[in-house]
Amino acid sequence: MDFQTGPIRDASRAGDYGRVIELTRKGRQMTQAALGQALGLSQSAVSRLEKRGSASYSTDVLTAAVAHLQIPPALVGLADGRAAQAKARDDDPMHRRTVLGGAVAAMAAPILAAVSDTHDTTGGQAAALRLTTSAYRRLDGTTPSRDLADAVEGHIRLIQTITRTANSDADRARLAAAGSEAASFAGWLAWDKADHGSARSWYGGAIKAARTSQNALLTAYQTGTLAQFEAYAGNGVEALNLARRARRVLGDQHPVVADAWLSSVEALGHATAGDRRRADQSLTASRTAAEALTADQEPLPWPWVFSFTPDKVAACRATCGARLGLPDWVLAEDVEALTTGHAKQRALLVLDIAAGHLAAGRAEAAFALASRALDIGLHYRSGRIVERARAVRRSLTTTSPPKVVRDFDERLHGVYL
Repeated sequence: MDFQTGPIRDASRAGDYGRVIELTRKGRQMTQAALGQALGLSQSAVSRLEKRGSASYSTDVLTAAVAHLQIPPALVGLADGRAAQAKARDDDPMHRRTVLGGAVAAMAAPILAAVSDTHDTTGGQAAALRLTTSAYRRLDGTTPSRDLADAVEGHIRLIQTITRTANSDADRARLAAAGSEAASFAGWLAWDKADHGSARSWYGGAIKAARTSQNALLTAYQTGTLAQFEAYAGNGVEALNLARRARRVLGDQHPVVADAWLSSVEALGHATAGDRRRADQSLTASRTAAEALTADQEPLPWPWVFSFTPDKVAACRATCGARLGLPDWVLAEDVEALTTGHAKQRALLVLDIAAGHLAAGRAEAAFALASRALDIGLHYRSGRIVERARAVRRSLTTTSPPKVVRDFDERLHGVYL
């Protein structure tokens, strides 16, 4: 998304903040209805907002739109002083957690206030709570999970409190869906901390809440998410059983992204179970569906919050190849190009590439890459990355390791996260 030049910048300079929102929304492949649901507004209200021109705007609505669409605040006339405040005591973990919770709460406060003022029981509260979860997800790319976990658990307690006071079964179902998404994210954070017991508990809670919401697509997504976790944890048979359960919940009518993503989860399950042929078949099915999804350019249905592209299938193939010991799957020409974006995800893919080099007998290259990934794991205090680095090290069995391996061992020694 280009915020520095072009139509968005021109609209900002003209004071047409509605146009800035409209162009960004379209760039994110989001409908007016989807944005309205996230902001607690109707589709027609979003349409009026986008056509407002250079007239005055509600600061609360602009703040909420900026948070959800990831627009630089200055482009819609807002100042953002939170970064300086957060930086002032960035070395204090307790302060960092407090700032994170306060900053995200500030993003959602205008919407929660609007919901309260209008006595909205038609989904506005659930949409506001989902917006807060989305804000925490964005912070995950740049923030240690250990700093986010407490704030997210507080957010989940808030959802539970609001759910207990819901006035109708329909409201409770919508709030259960919001709680399911938040619990799933808590599972992701526990997984990143290498706390597998807590991760399973959170993912199980996410599935239970999804069932309460009576949303089949959400239930299938959360079941598939647990399947993905089990595949990465080394439980291939359990992963495949969960993936089959997710497909049964989906039935025949489901969006293309569900098929593309679940096929990749099944590929990981087969690879973990040591079945190369079926892993390859699932990867082919996933790639075909992902290419169809890219061609259609349809907005992603919730609960998918990140696009699923052929590049993600290529990354999945590398991960499968690392588990199967197939260097030709891991060291394809296009894999190195995928090591961009989310730092923690990038580190995990680099470790898969390192495993590919090791399977090909290139220990020096493998541990040079593994050391880069370990740097990221230590920076973000990611137990998942560190444990994956340990797994790569265990796969090399030699009585006389080269210096790069001895240096790697020295760095791993005494690391407890």
